[in-house]
Amino acid sequence: MAAKITKLKVNFKTLEEFKKFKEYGIQELSMLEDLEANIIEDESDSPFYGIYFGDKLVARMSLYQVDAKFDRYFYPSQNYLELWKLEVLPDYQGKGYGKALVEFAKGFGLPIKTNPRVKSNEFWGKMGFTSVDYDVERDRGENPLVWYPEGVGAQKY
Repeated sequence: MAAKITKLKVNFKTLEEFKKFKEYGIQELSMLEDLEANIIEDESDSPFYGIYFGDKLVARMSLYQVDAKFDRYFYPSQNYLELWKLEVLPDYQGKGYGKALVEFAKGFGLPIKTNPRVKSNEFWGKMGFTSVDYDVERDRGENPLVWYPEGVGAQKY
């Protein structure tokens, strides 16, 4: 059975479920503050996508489109997706949920950039991601990996 990917709503239930994930930080706290201040509503556009097992959120990622004018990773500069906070709860790892989320992101047909978490390089390699070959971002503490859609070749600066 294929995992169903859902665009997550910005609401208290979703944010409560996010607390179960290790990568819980500024982004979620900001959403929580906005909710508490009634700035955003349940139907607000969320950058998060997730997979539910029953009624439990077991996997999620954050996906942003970045405009070509801010591109420092691809040549020539182009719009791309930044994939953050890909995480599968420990009891649900190894079941294809992470792969399903990455394949969903690839379906947009744009290059993708991510900063892998420690010990996740093998997963990203299997998903077709490669290291950025130049040292443009090393001083920012990043170790970016990138993926190119079919027909868009990796070019160096």
